[in-house]
Amino acid sequence: MSQSFTVIGAGLVGVCCARHLQREGFKVRLVEKGEPGRGASFGNAGSFGTASCVPFAMPGILKKVPKMLLDSESPLKLRWSHVPGALPWFLSSIANSRRARVEAIAAARQSLLLHVHEGYAPLIEDAGAEQWVKGDGLLMVFESEAAFAGAAYALDLRRRHGVHMDILDGNEARQIEPALAKTVVRAVSLPDVHRTIDPFRLCSALAQDFVRRGGEIVQAEVKGFEIGPSGPTKIVTDTGTLDVDQVVIAAGVWSRPLAKQLGTAVPLEAERGYHVMFADPGFGLRRAITSVDRSISLADMHDGIRASGAAEFAAPDAAPDMRIADMVMRHAKQLLPGLKGEPASKWMGPRPSHPDSKPVIGRSPRHRNAFFAFGHDHLGLTMAGITGRLVAELAAGKPTTVDLAPFRPDRF
Repeated sequence: MSQSFTVIGAGLVGVCCARHLQREGFKVRLVEKGEPGRGASFGNAGSFGTASCVPFAMPGILKKVPKMLLDSESPLKLRWSHVPGALPWFLSSIANSRRARVEAIAAARQSLLLHVHEGYAPLIEDAGAEQWVKGDGLLMVFESEAAFAGAAYALDLRRRHGVHMDILDGNEARQIEPALAKTVVRAVSLPDVHRTIDPFRLCSALAQDFVRRGGEIVQAEVKGFEIGPSGPTKIVTDTGTLDVDQVVIAAGVWSRPLAKQLGTAVPLEAERGYHVMFADPGFGLRRAITSVDRSISLADMHDGIRASGAAEFAAPDAAPDMRIADMVMRHAKQLLPGLKGEPASKWMGPRPSHPDSKPVIGRSPRHRNAFFAFGHDHLGLTMAGITGRLVAELAAGKPTTVDLAPFRPDRF
């Protein structure tokens, strides 16, 4: 095929788009201002959330949000200077919390989640990156019967969408994961959830394979476009301009201003997550763990145990508030009493989230040579492979594996 593609963004979504486009025979170039995988992809919890059909906004969220925002230990944070900008997002999110909308959103998310492994498998095999992926499951834990009862609808959503779950009591949970605190009274085992032991190394392996197969990575920050009669003809970067045939915007939260320049407004917000790394914890975890009460996740990584969590709404490039990372650390130590000492590192990254908890995947409504692939909420790692496959199928004029109507760019 004569036409080439330029993919803007080299996180996992962008790299997977680039590799799938290569597999369709296109010549592909990646443009990224930093090292591939160093953005939001770097610091996530590592799980391929194949059981994550449940959206951010669930019925009853309107009653919970004000209390959560005033609670210093709550996982939900909002910088008050960011309220005017984020208010429309929150109002739209609340509108999407109606049960009928939740059911539709969950079905749409599940349509992607069903294809997570087939989207990744050929890329991981091509790159020889199997060492970075494990299939040892996930354990959702509850420290109160009230929390377990409150999760009934979310668990039912998963069950109705075919997610395999085993309900355990606290003692059974500690038999699987002895490091858990005695406060855990209930757990849900999700044995089909896979994970990566290092999201950055996984992304790097795929990016290196992309280059080995003739791909080019340009280190530059994209500022905008020069647009001709048929769409963008050049991308404008901080180091000059680059001619383009076709473009994919996969720049995470920074996709919003780029999409706007191409005539499509999207309500994309930075839902900033934090993690801390315990480099020498003295023990390992048998499963990845998610605490429903504390809204944190813990997992064995290549370099230690990672505790991640929080959802801070702020400008994507605002300075991190490491008091939130400290809060994640406190919760981690309470859930895993064996964790001692200070973490070796702390990190913040901006997750790109839409108020309906669905990504944008599809062709630009204004320009046929531009494609969008961003806004994956907490599931960028999970959905990167299938997103790349869908973009490549669109580009090649093939029927798409998944109906893209729920993810169209102009749905807002």
